Amino acid sequence: MRGGVETSLAELAARVRRRAEGHSGRFLLGIAGPPGAGKSTLARGIRDELNLAAGAAIAEVAPMDGFHLTNAQLRAAGILDRKGEPDTFDTAGYLAQLRAIRDTAPGIPVSWPTYDRAIHEPVPGGVVVDRQTIVITEGNYLLLDDRAHPAWSAVRVLLDETWYLDVPRPIIEQRLLRRHIRGGRTPEAARTKVVQSDLRNAVLVESTRARADLVLRKAGRGYRID
Repeated sequence: MRGGVETSLAELAARVRRRAEGHSGRFLLGIAGPPGAGKSTLARGIRDELNLAAGAAIAEVAPMDGFHLTNAQLRAAGILDRKGEPDTFDTAGYLAQLRAIRDTAPGIPVSWPTYDRAIHEPVPGGVVVDRQTIVITEGNYLLLDDRAHPAWSAVRVLLDETWYLDVPRPIIEQRLLRRHIRGGRTPEAARTKVVQSDLRNAVLVESTRARADLVLRKAGRGYRID
C-alpha cells in the first residue's frame, strides 16, 4: 500500500472552504481521474459536506459529462463506438461554461448540462448554478495537456485547484464492466467497450496525474492523500 495521510470527506471539504474564503467570485475545484474512479461520488460528497457545514447551499457540482456530444452527432461523425474519448466532447462548450461560472456573479443563474446514463445522452440545464460560491467540476480530461487534443489544456487555468483521484486499474475495469452492463450492454459488448476504449482512455488520463494539486486514493470511508 502506498504511504500518505488519511483524511475524511469532511476534512477535504474543510480544505476547500479554507481555499475559497476571501476568494473573489466563485471558487472552482476540479476533480480529475480515469473513467470509473469515483469522481462523481467524491464531488457530490464534497458538495454535501460543504452545504451541511454551512447550513446553506454554498456549493454545487457541474460535471464535465454534460458536454458529451449527442449520439446523433457521434453517429454522423462515425465515432459513436469511441464515445468517451477526448474528441467526443464539446470541449469549446465546456470551456465557455467554465468561464461563465467564473465570470458571473453569484446570484445570477448559470445553466449547466448533465448526463443521463439511462438514456445515454446529455441533458441541457440539468443543473443551475445560482447563489453557490463553490463549484466542483469533475471529469476525465481536466488535466489533459497534449498535442493531440490541444483545446483541453485551457481547462486547467480556469480552475483554482485540481485534484486527481487515483484508482488501481483492476478496480476501474470491474466498475466499468458493471456500469456498461447496467446500461444495457451484453457482458461481451461491455468487455469490448472497456478493453478497446475505456482502458485506453484511462492510460491517457493517468499521464496527467502529475499536474494535479492533490492526489487522492479511496481508503475505507475516507481518502488517502498520496
